[in-house]
Amino acid sequence: MDFSPESPYAFLSDEEVRAWYAYMKVQLRLRYEMNRQLRVDHGLSLADYDVLVALVSDEGGVLTVSDLAIRIGAERSRVSHQVRRMTQRGFVEVRPSADDRRATEVVLSDVGRETMTAATPGHVALVRSVFFDALTADRTRELAESLERVYESLIAHGTLPRPADHP
Repeated sequence: MDFSPESPYAFLSDEEVRAWYAYMKVQLRLRYEMNRQLRVDHGLSLADYDVLVALVSDEGGVLTVSDLAIRIGAERSRVSHQVRRMTQRGFVEVRPSADDRRATEVVLSDVGRETMTAATPGHVALVRSVFFDALTADRTRELAESLERVYESLIAHGTLPRPADHP
């Protein structure tokens, strides 16, 4: 591809441009489709679902706002606003941390757990139909290995701390 020096892709090889453009198209469209499906079927946003998945993945269903932000890769302020909205809907509860009174803990509520349980089968069906059904088992394994390497690079070179669930 020919790009002018002003192009954001001017400093990438043709294959890097191809890979990056393909990733961006998939990532943006996939987030749109997942958000739409969750909203239509369960009245959840993808951001709600991200928080619920993080809390359900924690053994006690409790994370501080800071740990939750690190786990889902978001700014703490954005997560605070998201948690406030989710608290109003009964999906989560907040309380001061017993370990650090300056920190706020986010607790998965029974309503949040029930909503997550109800939303997951349709969400997984969508992910399977638009993502995994397009890949062979070998390509799925290769993709997983490649994305794990990219994630490690993000952890090593990014600005967010290493998540507690990723030693």
